[in-house]
Amino acid sequence: MEAEGYERLLGRLREMPAVAVGFSGGADSTLLLAVAKEALGDRVLALTAVTPFTERQEVTDALDLGTRLGVCHELVELAMPEGVETNPPDRCYLCKRALFGKLLQVARDAGFGQVIEGSNLDDLGDFRPGMRALQELDIESPLLTCKLSKADVRRLSESLGLPTWNKPTNACLLTRLPIGQRVTMDDLNRLEEAERFLRTRGFLCVRVRVHGDLARIEVTPEQRQRLLGEAEIVAETLEGLGFRHITLDLSGYRLGSMNAVGIGCDRTPANPAAAPAADPTPPEPVSLETDWPAHSGGKAKSG
Repeated sequence: MEAEGYERLLGRLREMPAVAVGFSGGADSTLLLAVAKEALGDRVLALTAVTPFTERQEVTDALDLGTRLGVCHELVELAMPEGVETNPPDRCYLCKRALFGKLLQVARDAGFGQVIEGSNLDDLGDFRPGMRALQELDIESPLLTCKLSKADVRRLSESLGLPTWNKPTNACLLTRLPIGQRVTMDDLNRLEEAERFLRTRGFLCVRVRVHGDLARIEVTPEQRQRLLGEAEIVAETLEGLGFRHITLDLSGYRLGSMNAVGIGCDRTPANPAAAPAADPTPPEPVSLETDWPAHSGGKAKSG
């Protein structure tokens, strides 16, 4: 399947004269970018959106991967899209529409008429309002077109030596807030810093869900006892970030636990136990005060 899937994807990308890839640095978009580079050479531009709800570590990882893959890579800053500040049920649609609309503009200004992104076959089995925005903007999803699943993406990525082959699935910081709660930078900054701290302690599959001044921590069942053993330093650190109550969710790490029934964008795997193991090396701390370079007329920032 690896060779067959790779050839299908390579063939589809070779049919395109040039592409700009919506590149988050996750497993899907990294595979797509790597194969696009193989198919099209220098006729590839990687575009990474930087929003108020993008994790800084994700931006750093994307920059490193862009350099490693040898592609032209640009960071594109986007303010909070209109309507998203209330964290509504259709936030993913509003966000994708604004985000990929901006990426299309930047791509066209740089001479790239086609923008592609990394949705895979598994995404069809989930509630993804953002997919409608992609269709409206004529953004192609080659992994989906070539019928590649998340498992296929991981196997292909591993065979190509990509470091993201076993990277845990992530979602934007808005998924840590309850639907309908107004979004503030204070909440986004403190939950991002809380998760960064926990990852440096070795809890790589982790979510910190914010309910006002209460932090609800989700870790895998295997790591619950370890987290309880570090309760004192965890509580002290998160209280220092402004949380009054620090709790452990007994249901464990679940993608999409903030979603109302039938509503949301964060995805729950059909079989979490089958998810590949994460790299045990904690990421380097990243300052939340970093100023990322903004878009300036289609000029690549790295690569």
